Amino acid sequence: MRTVPRLAWLDVRFAATGLAVAASLAVACGPRGVQLHTIDLPPGFTIGAFSTDTPGARSLAVGPGGTVFVGTRDEGRVYALQDLDGDGRADRTFVVAEGLRSPNGVAVHEGALFVAEIGRILRFENVEQRLGPPLPPAVVFDQYPDAARHGWKFIAFGPDGLLYVPVGAPCDACLSPEPIFATLTRLRPDGTGFEVFAHGVRNTVGFDWHPTTGELWFTDNGRDWLGADIPPDELNRASGPGLHFGFPFCHGADLPDPEVRGPRSCEDTQPPEAALGPHVAALGMRFYTGTMFPPEYRGQIFIAEHGSWNRADPIGYRVTLVTLGDDGRVRDYLPFAVGFRQPMGTWGRPVDVQVMPDGALLVSDDHAGAVYRIAYAP
Repeated sequence: MRTVPRLAWLDVRFAATGLAVAASLAVACGPRGVQLHTIDLPPGFTIGAFSTDTPGARSLAVGPGGTVFVGTRDEGRVYALQDLDGDGRADRTFVVAEGLRSPNGVAVHEGALFVAEIGRILRFENVEQRLGPPLPPAVVFDQYPDAARHGWKFIAFGPDGLLYVPVGAPCDACLSPEPIFATLTRLRPDGTGFEVFAHGVRNTVGFDWHPTTGELWFTDNGRDWLGADIPPDELNRASGPGLHFGFPFCHGADLPDPEVRGPRSCEDTQPPEAALGPHVAALGMRFYTGTMFPPEYRGQIFIAEHGSWNRADPIGYRVTLVTLGDDGRVRDYLPFAVGFRQPMGTWGRPVDVQVMPDGALLVSDDHAGAVYRIAYAP
């Protein structure tokens, strides 16, 4: 039987005075209802609105000139944000592309913006020099499945110069006859060299590479309908290509699926590095590589938890911090930014996190249509 650290689920509760204040407020639950005064952060950290003009804000990427690109899922748009005066708030907003099919994923490579739709990858050349009216893109690769369920993609370029693209399972829990599903793939920037990097990945919507080892770490959303407290979402580590991470046969470290049988068991698939909260919808994750935050945060992992959708007692709706020990293994799993869900309703749902050149941390929110900036000043 394989084992993995099951980290304590930490429930941060408001003090009685905080609840009294919250009860006196009219908490907006729809788009544009940004309520940053409700966010709790560790001492010394502050949060502000980088942009409130990005409906459906999802994945984030930063260009060499500091432009922040924002993908969306249902809006069909890709935005570009520029902070011209360096005050931590976007001064200009551009629509780089529109009319696309769930352009969730964005990545920048050698000055070009890559955008992932459900079935294909697009490239916009010299994007920071051509901001303005929507640009005509080139199609890099159009052989991804057309299935909409878990079909929206997070994408990123690895240290090997390859573009990594997930293909989520077209179901809650099933063994698809098409082996391309429930994988993480990679290809060259020109669309050649396509290959499957990892199998058994139900739906990852966030990954990053360890700044020292170069190993790929990624979040993965667990299946539904097994109960409120199982299975966990996962934080995984791929030490190399060809690994199988369990789906649909095994969830977490040692939970066999009761409905899907197959050739693999929990013993012969890759266990997660950490079991995250059940159904928290862990999406974007990044290693903190900046220098603004205190030294104890450097090289650690921030995760955006979008929040549960079918749990009687909703959880998630926050940004968490995963710390690693000197041995490179997960040491702790802690709340970092909480308060997007209040007793009177949910006003925000974090999707992605992105370290900026100055060391600040951006957080996207598709519910409020905003991007926030977390900074540290002792």
